[in-house]
Amino acid sequence: MDATSERTQVKRLPQRGHYDRATIDAILDEAFVCHVGIVVDGDPVVMPTLHARVDDHLLLHGSPASRLLRAAAAQEVCVTVTLVDGFVLARSAFHHSVNYRSVMLFGRPEKIADGEEKRAALDHIVEQLVPGRVESLRPMTPKEVAGTTVLRMPIDEASAKIREGWPVDDDEDYDYPVWAGVIPVHTVFGEPQTDPDMRMEIPVPDCARDYRRP
Repeated sequence: MDATSERTQVKRLPQRGHYDRATIDAILDEAFVCHVGIVVDGDPVVMPTLHARVDDHLLLHGSPASRLLRAAAAQEVCVTVTLVDGFVLARSAFHHSVNYRSVMLFGRPEKIADGEEKRAALDHIVEQLVPGRVESLRPMTPKEVAGTTVLRMPIDEASAKIREGWPVDDDEDYDYPVWAGVIPVHTVFGEPQTDPDMRMEIPVPDCARDYRRP
């Protein structure tokens, strides 16, 4: 599926643009925080939140009291995610850069009203963050489900932009006596830490002990 639209066309450095769903989905699945841009009472607002992708939709969630989520369910929004892969150190300050993978989506989210659909969506969000976690949890209560707003946004207008590789300097600068290269950036997850208020001895589950991101 090609999600290209006039709004998602990469104008600056168009060779970095990607419009195939495989690339877009892979970035959305690896990231776990997105930023939602909306207009509230005439003012632009950008809200960070956890997300999950389920097939052709992006799931967003939050408190029913959130005016941002209420506004997002009634208008077009812009959602972005960014993964930073490295700092690119060139021979001049001007050509320093960042290796990254990013996605931008446009669309109108819809509020999930059905209780069972909402419960399944919330499970997907937990599983996006920590795969294998849901099966060990106590079931959500109806009050907890009702106390959460979940929005579902179609992924049908999106693009990815990717920068990778080495510094690109002016030709004459390659003879300048200064080091240039890339400092890789990796997200590292530490050893799980047990809640000191645990009331029984329970071993750390596999989903926490062996935690990895895609």
